Amino acid sequence: MWPVLSLNRPLLWLALAAASASVWLPDLGLRLAAVLIAATGLWDAWRQVRLERLRSRLGQEALTVTEEGVIVTDAANRILAVNPAFTQITGYEQAEVQGLNAASLAAPRHDSAFFERYWQTLQSTGRWEGEIWNRRKQGDEYPEWLKVRAVSDESGRVRHYVCLFSDISLRKARERDLRRIGFEDPLTGLPNRRRLHDLLTSRLRHLQAGESLDMAMLDIDGFKEINDGLGVELGDRLLARFGERLARQVAGGVVGRLGGDEFLVIRTTTFDDHEQWVAGLQAHLGEPFELDGHSLRLGLTVGSCRAPEDGRESGVLFQRLESALYAAKRNGRNHCLRFRPSLDVQEAPRLALVNELRNALATGGQLELHYQPQYRLADDGLAGLEALLRWRHPRDGMISPGEFIPLAERHGLMAALGNWVIDHALAQMAHWRRQGMPEVPVWINISAMQLFQGDLEAALAAGLARHQVSARRLGLELTESVLLDERAGDVAPRLEALRERGHPVAIDDFGTGYSSLGYLKHLPLDKLKLDRAFVRALPDDRADAAIVDAVLAMARGLALEVVAEGVETAAQRDFLRAVGCELVQGFFYDRPLTVEALEARWREQALVGVSETASSAESLAQPQA
Repeated sequence: MWPVLSLNRPLLWLALAAASASVWLPDLGLRLAAVLIAATGLWDAWRQVRLERLRSRLGQEALTVTEEGVIVTDAANRILAVNPAFTQITGYEQAEVQGLNAASLAAPRHDSAFFERYWQTLQSTGRWEGEIWNRRKQGDEYPEWLKVRAVSDESGRVRHYVCLFSDISLRKARERDLRRIGFEDPLTGLPNRRRLHDLLTSRLRHLQAGESLDMAMLDIDGFKEINDGLGVELGDRLLARFGERLARQVAGGVVGRLGGDEFLVIRTTTFDDHEQWVAGLQAHLGEPFELDGHSLRLGLTVGSCRAPEDGRESGVLFQRLESALYAAKRNGRNHCLRFRPSLDVQEAPRLALVNELRNALATGGQLELHYQPQYRLADDGLAGLEALLRWRHPRDGMISPGEFIPLAERHGLMAALGNWVIDHALAQMAHWRRQGMPEVPVWINISAMQLFQGDLEAALAAGLARHQVSARRLGLELTESVLLDERAGDVAPRLEALRERGHPVAIDDFGTGYSSLGYLKHLPLDKLKLDRAFVRALPDDRADAAIVDAVLAMARGLALEVVAEGVETAAQRDFLRAVGCELVQGFFYDRPLTVEALEARWREQALVGVSETASSAESLAQPQA
């Protein structure tokens, strides 16, 4: 296709005039000058034609290379041209759609009001962008992100529309999966803790006069022994079968898995038979489960309560169910206990601390991140920082993580705490970057509840985008206990996906679990953190020295870095350096530092560096003897 040459070119008109003048001019010199002018003008026209052809070819190549579908229509929205990506996405060849109205490709999901708004926006602004559903040649519907721009002539009249679109089916599917993971237990398919809170709130809101809610929190007695004896795979199948039987028993009610071997049941009823209902659940679920030739009869510990008698808010009812369950556990296995007010008195101090932790999360002012540096033994250079969560209570001062973390796990606050750590660590890293502070990897600890409740990936992605921090700079540390926690499911694929995004992954407290070597072969890891228990007695304890040496040899074979935790003496440092350990962390180098203390140290080191540079320059400037 030849490009159209614009006639709005003075040199071309001059060339045409000179060509005609060369015929009738009487003087030979003037004729030659006219011919020269005509030749120059024609040469310029030919050069413009070649440039237009080149631009046209480059435009065609760009349309061929791009992965976005392109449609060019006339002012009546009839399709004039499409690119190969259009065919790849929709299945239609250009000959099949040429001349059709582009609106005929739309799926019948949008009403006339949608298209009225579409055309109003396009005609008033000359462009439109948004999500729209279209239909492929095979008939299946798919979502696309569409950008439309009107192309006008010199008089301002619309001549064409150019449409660029991309298939966002995979993105939408990932969004659905994230929403599903966020509200659904991956093993049983039942609602998870977060979804159960929503469902309980809804049931309470719609409770009619004369109706009550019966609730029971069930814990399988001795499930860990079942897992250890029969294996995790069979244990998972047992949990799934347990959930199925429970759901059949409470048809029309709500059944969910809180985590591990804990389940929750909610029913709306007009009967005053709470104790009989709980006893019926316990008896039905106590019938044997047949799995791979094993006949398993389970014991259950149950904590229960009833609304509105025992409370009218979902948060209060969850706390009272947990109080009843843990009080029942203290009375022995296979025991049922309904909530009573005296349990609130027994649990009051801990529940008060839970409420204060909720307030701390809501306000954010009491929570802090302290940072413990990690150093390279080769040159004592800073290699990274571990972010450690601290709670500075306004009345009680610093509260130990060993006190509030178990409470957070028990009362469903770990996901919120983990998200707080992710966001504040990334915000701090972005601040340090703007201030010109050293840029080193920061490592955060990941709990089983964060993995189990499914918000981890979404929280990381949102935080990285919000603070413009690279994923490779935020490391994730998981303890071996997390890997062995059945609530988290199979973590290997999720860790692999996180590593593909750029996050380095480490195993914390390595050596304290009982399946370390088996997991190492299959998990996508970058680093091991050797537990301080093996470092404490170095270099004098021969057994610990042999264990450390063996772990380092194994890590070298698996291409993993090793960080030795709890280094407190020069002798420990020297031993670790001698056996080839690369990284260390501990009080010998630094305690966990507040942000202010860490920044003050960096500023001091920067001043020392400037002073040393100035001294060196001054000495070089001195005349040599």
